[in-house]
Amino acid sequence: MSKHFDIAVLGAGPGGYVAALKAGQMGASVAVIEKSHLGGTCLNVGCIPSKALLASAELVHHIRHAGEMGIDVAGAPVVNWAKIQERKDKIIQNLRNGIKGLLAARKVSSYQGNAVLNGPGKINITKPDGSTEAITAGKTILAVGSVPSRIPGWPSDPNIVCTSDEALHWKTLPKSLLIVGGGVIGCEFACMLQAVGVKVTIVEMLPQILPALDSDVAQLLTKIFRSRGIDIFTGVKIENLSVTGDTARATLGDGTKIDAERVLVATGRKPNTAEINLSSVGIAPERGFVPVNDKMETRADGIYCIGDANGRCLLAHAASAHGVVAVENAVGHGHAFDSPVPNCIYTFPEVATVGLSADEARAKGFPITVGNFPLAYLGKAMAVNDTEGFVKVVRNRETDDLLGVHMIGHNVTECIASAGAMLNQKAKVRDVAEAVFAHPTISEAFKESAEDALSIGLHMPPRKVIRVAAAV
Repeated sequence: MSKHFDIAVLGAGPGGYVAALKAGQMGASVAVIEKSHLGGTCLNVGCIPSKALLASAELVHHIRHAGEMGIDVAGAPVVNWAKIQERKDKIIQNLRNGIKGLLAARKVSSYQGNAVLNGPGKINITKPDGSTEAITAGKTILAVGSVPSRIPGWPSDPNIVCTSDEALHWKTLPKSLLIVGGGVIGCEFACMLQAVGVKVTIVEMLPQILPALDSDVAQLLTKIFRSRGIDIFTGVKIENLSVTGDTARATLGDGTKIDAERVLVATGRKPNTAEINLSSVGIAPERGFVPVNDKMETRADGIYCIGDANGRCLLAHAASAHGVVAVENAVGHGHAFDSPVPNCIYTFPEVATVGLSADEARAKGFPITVGNFPLAYLGKAMAVNDTEGFVKVVRNRETDDLLGVHMIGHNVTECIASAGAMLNQKAKVRDVAEAVFAHPTISEAFKESAEDALSIGLHMPPRKVIRVAAAV
């Protein structure tokens, strides 16, 4: 007889394992099924390994500039890639063990294997040894995540043409790397690998890197990357990619040819929903994504979908928030998801945004003013020798609503939390301007940019006012 659970969760990434923990906390009997490792993409081939590698790369970057802070380093820093990878692997294993312990503490039943839907409330699990087991559940939460996109027709040798899944676990570094796609993944890898001695080229077919973000942020990061020797081509497509021996050659639409030892395809991710038998429960995906409402409910009764697989926001922390909402609704608490989701990019300098950009706000018809404050004016930024960047605030000038906050600079991935909290509370820009921020901190730039949006800032020269005479 099949084991029955109140809630079954397919996938144990940041959405799935959090959903399982929440369900256990609320007294439900819970099963979570993960085909690979606990933690999903984020922990194993995404957020955590990339940040561990970036931390080592950033340290190398700072050591090279230590002389500017009065620290003389004899000789160039030596990158031991094997030890960097070993450290990264240890972090991953520690976090996997932590999740395992948390699930056990909440009495969650964990299964390793490939889960497939077999009709409403029915799930078949194929385990690593080939054996199968069937379980049933009153409610089902799909947390199956996403996988890297690949380009059809391109060479498939993973030793040369890779995705982030492979690149995060490289045993050796290439001398040169072509990154296809200048989004978040592409920019993080470019920053990391340039710092450890790889010659990096980015090709982005859209007009700017980080195409979904504020244009001023993207322009500054482009300038910084190019100053470090990263080649960036935007507004151009790769027409052909070939591999000869150990070298890849890309031909761009303008005729430019780029040779590299390896190619990283960073053109985005696609939902991992093709093989879970959605048709058995009457769900028709849209471009692979499972449509949901604000309660994370699908069109099938008793089935929820969270995280990357629903297409609403492909970020780990969004998936975790979705998981909590899905469970609360599954047990009858009726909570809707409507929180702003911050986006962080761990280049150095870091990038962090939440809410609308100025262009997005204008497109929605909002009358706006924009406040901007350079980090170079901050005592903390000068003290730590990281003065590149700024904070931008987007304000509805008629209602004073805070619409969006965009940051680039030292430690801004920590600072964005306060902006997200303010947006979540539907704060006014004056609320930000009147709040007391600790000094000296990078976060002061948020307050200063809010003051600038209100034209009451004190730490920048007064804005010049150009008066235009009306035509008579």
